[in-house]
Parts: sequence; C-alpha cells; structure tokens
Amino acid sequence: MQKNLLYIIIAVVVIGGGYFLLKGKQPAAPSYNAPVSTAATPKTTPTAPAEKNVVTYSDSGYSPKTLNIKTGETVTFKNTSSRAMWTASAVHPSHAAYPTTGGCIASTFDACVSIRPGASWTFKFDLAGSWKYHNHVNPADTGTIVVE
Repeated sequence: MQKNLLYIIIAVVVIGGGYFLLKGKQPAAPSYNAPVSTAATPKTTPTAPAEKNVVTYSDSGYSPKTLNIKTGETVTFKNTSSRAMWTASAVHPSHAAYPTTGGCIASTFDACVSIRPGASWTFKFDLAGSWKYHNHVNPADTGTIVVE
C-alpha cells in the first residue's frame, strides 16, 4: 500500500514539474516595427525635418499613387486606414516585380506582415525603374514608385 502511495506521489511531482517547465515556454507575439520610446520628452525639442518620401495608406488606398525618388532613397508607407496594410511588390500574389529576391514570398520589396493601423513600414529602393506595388490584404489598392 505504501509503495503505491509513493508511486502516486512521484507521478504527481513529475507531471506537475513538467507542466510548470512547459508553461513558461510560450511563443513570442509578432512585432510590427513600431518602436515605442519610454524616455521623457525634453522641454526644448528640436523640430524634426519632415519625412521626404511618404506614401499614406488610407481607407481610399495609397496616396500619392505615383512617387518619384532617387536611387538609394527610402520610402515610408504609413497606414492611416482602419484596416491592415501589407505593402508588397506587384504582381499579386507572386510579389516578384521588384527584382531583388529573398523576401518572405519572392521580392525583398515586401513588408512580409500586415501593418496595423497607425504603424508604418520603410523600404530602401536601390534599383532604378518603375516599381508597381499593391496591398496584399486588398490587392485592388495599388501604386507606383519611380526610381531615377
């Protein structure tokens, strides 16, 4: 009888210990490249320069529809809409129009995740050309970046 009780106690300890070890290993939540500063804002803050190359995504789509930039410049895609935005190279769903590969589907010109409302994503254009893009979540929303 005492032997059975000992086996039951050992089993409970092993199962309980395993549960607590595995409970602490939960997957991390995805990040959205939207850093949050916890530092206090100084009273004398210099005025930040306006962002040069910005495409805004609203409930009406991308604006401006066409943006001209120089080779090596970056473009920030800001989501001001009420829904997710996933900016990616044309053509849906292959995302292969921008010729550098290594992105999550094909081209590197691909956010690879849905950007939530209020957040943004930035991409550096190293190749000259006319590069069409779309919202992978709503492929009817499109635009063009012309790199000179």
